[in-house]
Amino acid sequence: MILAVLLLAVGLTARGQKRERYEYYKNFPVYADSLIAHSDYPLAWGNDKTKRFAKWKKKALRQVFACMGPSLNYAEPQFEGVQLQCLNDNSTAYDTYRLLIPASPYYDIPALLLIPKGAGPFPAVNLLHDHGAHLYIGKEKMIRPVGMEEAVLSDADRWVEKLYGGQYLGNYLAENGYVVLSADAPMWGERGREEGADRSQYDVVAGNMMMYGYNLCAQMTYDDLTATDFLCSLPQVDKERVGCVGFSMGGYRAWMLSALSQRIKTGVAHCWMVTTDVQMTWHYGRKENGGFANCIPGLRRYLDYPHIASLACPKPMLFMNGRQDKLFPVEGVEKAFGIMHDVWRSQQADHFLQTELWDIPHECNKEVQERILHFLDEHL
Repeated sequence: MILAVLLLAVGLTARGQKRERYEYYKNFPVYADSLIAHSDYPLAWGNDKTKRFAKWKKKALRQVFACMGPSLNYAEPQFEGVQLQCLNDNSTAYDTYRLLIPASPYYDIPALLLIPKGAGPFPAVNLLHDHGAHLYIGKEKMIRPVGMEEAVLSDADRWVEKLYGGQYLGNYLAENGYVVLSADAPMWGERGREEGADRSQYDVVAGNMMMYGYNLCAQMTYDDLTATDFLCSLPQVDKERVGCVGFSMGGYRAWMLSALSQRIKTGVAHCWMVTTDVQMTWHYGRKENGGFANCIPGLRRYLDYPHIASLACPKPMLFMNGRQDKLFPVEGVEKAFGIMHDVWRSQQADHFLQTELWDIPHECNKEVQERILHFLDEHL
């Protein structure tokens, strides 16, 4: 503290001090274009020398998991004895439950679960929440948190009104016959900081986790895999009809999960797909703010985002983005869509890949949700 005061006194900690020589501009290195120009993604399908698709998938998956590094849930989770706390008042066509999914010797994953009333088993969806720089709620963005703290409920209602057209996607799917699970990602909701939600501290925590030897973004994916395993363990779930859906960061999580999990039969990713050469440049009037929530060290040296998503081929997949979405320039979205179509087409499965650009900003409104339901009904 004394040192900080002294440094401030002499002006050494003043923000905005500039040197004549520099190496970074708008949060990118000045040689960003050169880095992009030399990114040839040698492990992508078509670039790699492997000609058999199944063999390529195994090879690429090994590299993805190698870059993700170790998982904190190193032991096979045991789901017996998980307690489901019922929250609803029996006025709906489904029951709402609160639960903790055992994921690791160190932590459990808080989740909400919707189970339709009646005879199962039912199709099921792992519903993956967004980022939004809003960490106070996670799973509650997807499933209305009845029976929980008023502050959480009111915050969730405001968030859903803002980005989801006032309709909870999870409840909408449950009303239409789906078991729906939504779990907090690390740092969101009930997995946040004791000091309170603070987006600026996410990167600090992510850096500290790296010091322990773990990657917070990879842990999010490992947890999504574990939550899917739990979902498939439920007797009310038809294990052959399990999908995943996500918006924004949830969209990233959805195609990652679809690529890495054999349990996922179909996936929907809304408002998260682009190519790195468009994302990681200042030419589109935006900047990448660290990206720790979707950053797996070293992976871009081998595979770009659409290449990883293509590991889901030949599963039925729906990718949607908004033409007015300022986070993902249309040029990069269309390029990514083209790469994925090339992969699905190479396996005579292009009819299973649907890519759509909607004339909307970064949102998941009721019309989008209706499209999601139609796609799930078609394939699950």
